[in-house]
Amino acid sequence: MTHAALVLAFGGLAVFVGAIVQGSVGFGAGLVAAPVLTLLGPDLMPGAIQVVNMVLPLFTLAVEWRRIDWRGIRFAVLGRVPGSVVGAVIVVYFSAYTRGVFVAVMVLIAVGLTARALSVPRNGATVTAAGFVSGVTGTATGIGGPPIALVYQHAKGPQIRATLAMFFFLSAAQSILVLAVVGELPPQALVTGAVLLVPMVLGFLVSSPVRRYVDGGKVRTAVLIVAAASAVVLIVQNAAMWLLN
Repeated sequence: MTHAALVLAFGGLAVFVGAIVQGSVGFGAGLVAAPVLTLLGPDLMPGAIQVVNMVLPLFTLAVEWRRIDWRGIRFAVLGRVPGSVVGAVIVVYFSAYTRGVFVAVMVLIAVGLTARALSVPRNGATVTAAGFVSGVTGTATGIGGPPIALVYQHAKGPQIRATLAMFFFLSAAQSILVLAVVGELPPQALVTGAVLLVPMVLGFLVSSPVRRYVDGGKVRTAVLIVAAASAVVLIVQNAAMWLLN
């Protein structure tokens, strides 16, 4: 199996699982897929996952757009803009391997905070701050969901999914633009992202019955375990390469 086929096979599986989770609970595609894609094809990241991050929310919005919290979206985007600039600086000045470790650390932090069900009050300040952090991690690594999801964790399911979907769509579009401006969006990343839309659509379709019949907390717990394992593998891999060099 060629390297490109390996990336599409295992990256596609990760995107498929991530789409199931995000379609069910509102976030998770980047959390699951970004570590796997970064491990297999660091030069394709974060552009490839941003393509998925931009298209996937449109499916949720087609069903639940009426439940968007527009006030929260305004505050989140306000913080997201400067955060994406910081994320772009990280992409430009740090190597793919350094960003890989950054991805892993952000995933482990997100896993820890989510597993502890950290309670964060939802107001203009916290949503803006979450938007900023999401901008940094989302632009640099493709993982921007956990900060916003933590702020909205006590909202009702439809509002969480709709609000996060709108934020993710705007965020991914902004990140793709910023990465293109700074010259960190290679054509191969876009092509890979486009191909990964196929397993993404399949995953979203599967998420509909999952959302109805499976408890979201159990699905999220299982995926966080997989994400944490991927992050640990990513750290070990990059540490080994650093020692060899």
